Amino acid sequence: MMHPFWSLCCLIGVDYGTMHLSGLVLTQFLSLNLLLVWLMGLARWTALTLGARVVICKSKLPPWLQGNPLLVSCSVLSLLVPSCVTFTALLLPHASAELLHSWGHRDLFFYCYLLTLTSAVIWHQLFLNGEDEEDESGSSASIWRLIALLRPYTGRFLLVAVFLVLSSWGEMALPTYTGRMTDWIQNKEDPSIFWTTITVMSLITLSSAVTEFICDCIFNVTMSLVHTQTQGQLLRSILRQDITFFDTVPTGDITSRVTADITAMSEALSHNLSLLMWYLMRLIFLIIYMVSLSPKLTLFTILCLFIVTLVPKLSGTFYQNLAVKVQESLSKANQVSLETFSNMKTVRSFAHEEGECRRYEAKLQDTYQLNKVEAIAYGFTAVANSFSGLALKVGILYFGGLLVTNGEVSGGDLVSFVLYELQFTSAVEALLHTYPDVRKAVGSSQKVFEYMDRTPQKPLTGNLTPSDMKGLIEFQDVTFSYPKRPDTPVLKNVSFKLKPGQVTALVGPCDAGKSTVVNLVLNFYQPQSGQIQLDGKPLSDYEKQYYRRKVSVVSQEPVLSARSLKDNISYGLGEVSLSSVQDAASVANAHDFISEKPSGYQTGAGQKGDLLSGGQKQRVAIARALLRDPKLLILDDATSSLDTDTELKIQSTVYDSAQHRTVLLISHRMYMVEKADHILVLEGGQITESGKHKELLAQEGSYWRLWNKQLGSFQRGNGEQQEPE
Repeated sequence: MMHPFWSLCCLIGVDYGTMHLSGLVLTQFLSLNLLLVWLMGLARWTALTLGARVVICKSKLPPWLQGNPLLVSCSVLSLLVPSCVTFTALLLPHASAELLHSWGHRDLFFYCYLLTLTSAVIWHQLFLNGEDEEDESGSSASIWRLIALLRPYTGRFLLVAVFLVLSSWGEMALPTYTGRMTDWIQNKEDPSIFWTTITVMSLITLSSAVTEFICDCIFNVTMSLVHTQTQGQLLRSILRQDITFFDTVPTGDITSRVTADITAMSEALSHNLSLLMWYLMRLIFLIIYMVSLSPKLTLFTILCLFIVTLVPKLSGTFYQNLAVKVQESLSKANQVSLETFSNMKTVRSFAHEEGECRRYEAKLQDTYQLNKVEAIAYGFTAVANSFSGLALKVGILYFGGLLVTNGEVSGGDLVSFVLYELQFTSAVEALLHTYPDVRKAVGSSQKVFEYMDRTPQKPLTGNLTPSDMKGLIEFQDVTFSYPKRPDTPVLKNVSFKLKPGQVTALVGPCDAGKSTVVNLVLNFYQPQSGQIQLDGKPLSDYEKQYYRRKVSVVSQEPVLSARSLKDNISYGLGEVSLSSVQDAASVANAHDFISEKPSGYQTGAGQKGDLLSGGQKQRVAIARALLRDPKLLILDDATSSLDTDTELKIQSTVYDSAQHRTVLLISHRMYMVEKADHILVLEGGQITESGKHKELLAQEGSYWRLWNKQLGSFQRGNGEQQEPE
């Protein structure tokens, strides 16, 4: 098998020979003109295609050169000169004849390969490579997706576009009047032309400044609305996710997306989009004015522009990938700090402040290493962009000098064109700097759009909203395991009923699955097998918000928010009168301690209710649950932090109000469940016993052991207290 390098060299040699022979034929039959040119191009294409297929079969080419890319390049090489000859024959017949005479020359052969190679690289980088990356990563983050966020404000952006056109037109018209002034100075025409030009330029400058100010104001206000809307949409998308999402995704990662990522995305988009709009519009006007002055120089400038766009493409792709890594690193650091702040009492009790600091600094060190790479990449990108812009500027000035030497540009037009050239290169340099930042915004938005597009794994799609809900809950052979531990079932073929008008107690040792029952009743998860029914119909058939309003739960460690006690008790109910809140607090035995506070019900609860004791938080949570007047009340060890007298009062309230609702009572204090209408014993994820208190004691089974164990502990505790006496 032949080496790829020598195979390509042979193919290029064959192509050169074919093109040289074609040139000899064309010099003999110039009268045939375009027909013979296309025939020679077809002959060259045939030779190149056959040679390329031989090279593909006989040599092991790189993946990016195998198959279609090499064949397409051969087609471009073959048809490039015929296409140029046809185009120039229509516009510049003399130039077409010159091109035909130079058909077999080495310089034309070299330029064809250079232009084809440059076009192939640009096409691969700008389009093919980008599409492959999009398909492989499956990323929904794209520039078009970012622009789609602006659709609700189309009217505002149309108004921005109008002022943008007026401002850009005024700014780009100034070099034309400068050239006219130069012509007046050279020709010494009517002096009034000078003053007229000065007046017009002043008016244009003032109008351009005013329109630019209005445009900036409208644009900045609109982008602020876009940022607010996007952030709200992201939070709304996150809040409707299933509980499994919050179990598997770290809280620090979610917080980083809602704050850091979306802020970086919005700021980069608003700032860089503004620059793109301004400079793209200026480029459009620049090209229009430049074409009117010198089409040849304009064409040369555009060709150079295509070449230098390769630099921001390469740097922009690297920046996008690096931005994702930096954001992930910051998310990990935020997770450490969030865990530390949330568990500050635990950290302080174990004197592990220094250890948490070291762990946080280790995560920041990873971010620092990525930032160093980002800084080096930024410096390299800046140098590369500056060099490409300088090369573009020098090339344009050199070619323009040739046109001046040949007398194709007048004095005034030359001045105007030079000014347009300077503005053109400045606009190109600005775009070269802006494009990588836009790609960086795309990288930052990747996780944001993933969260916005994510659909809950098992969304509640029911629409049942009966007006006479009874509250009969039935577990029918329910088996369940958590997503994090799919091979470890927590409940195994569990069946029982929670009947309306009754208090059903659920007891058992730790890790028996009691809290899992609560999670399933709240419809946080779906069982792997079996079914949970409400009033004879699957629980998932009920409308989500309707069901949430009918259920209230009080956990062992209730979470309050940093708002007033009144707002905590009326949480989720909107505007509720103070008297209703006070009635619920009185029933929960919370009114007295709330009234003793200086601000009463307007007293702040603190972050997560930290300004209240454990017993006070439980009483506020019970008041919050009772205020909703639920059809299903769940008390998950809700009185564990209360003193005996308060606990007995709340116990009496719960049992007295059970006739209006279904009550599920979970408690480790056995005397709390003694009066329950029905008692379930849960062990190892299975219901082992059920019945009333006396019936279960008579069986001398699991319930009897739990009762005697706690009774014995209580008696021993009293004895220890009496020994010192």
